[in-house]
Amino acid sequence: MFKKVLFVMPALNEEAHIGKVIREIQKIEVNADVVVINDASTDRTKELAKEMGAFVISLPVRLGYWRALQTGLLYGYHEGYQFFITIDADGQHPPSEIPLVKGPLVGKEADVVIGSCPERGNLQKKMAWSFFRFITGLQIKDLTSGFRGYSRRAVEILIDVDLTIFDNADIVSLLILKKLGFNIKEVPVKMKGRSGRSRIFHSPFAIMRYLMLSTLISLSKR
Repeated sequence: MFKKVLFVMPALNEEAHIGKVIREIQKIEVNADVVVINDASTDRTKELAKEMGAFVISLPVRLGYWRALQTGLLYGYHEGYQFFITIDADGQHPPSEIPLVKGPLVGKEADVVIGSCPERGNLQKKMAWSFFRFITGLQIKDLTSGFRGYSRRAVEILIDVDLTIFDNADIVSLLILKKLGFNIKEVPVKMKGRSGRSRIFHSPFAIMRYLMLSTLISLSKR
């Protein structure tokens, strides 16, 4: 028998926030199953997550957000979970918004649910989103939101080894799922300001690299 919902939380040096985020998830979802993928943190992220009752997978070397996320999804898939909700450990995604993402997912209205907050984007992000909507044909306002819900069928695609080559496959994964006929639904949510640097838009070099790689892959997959 499949288990119901797993909350998947990649974390890198989030000792200042992770305990509060897990506690708030537990307030919304009593007896919530949370897996934290500790991406070789050097602080007390692992210890605090365990104290709050989360299952922790500690990576021996830093793999980056996407591969850490895949690790959590792979764990949940083999543990028999039916639905997966990915949420950031820094508090940017308020757990109070979980029902908005979870509802259409468990109600089987969609295979993928994106918690969308376009107003969080600065000019660089909004320009990038517009560009990728144009080249991919994906009519999604918040393409890089990590606050998402996935069905088990969708996760079976996301844990494929071919996707491990990416640092960030948030856009490419949506394009692949859309091409395979998965139903993607975007729901408006509130988000808080980011406490640390953006995993994608933290430097001009990182932005250019992300744009170039995502463009090439998006065009080839389309």
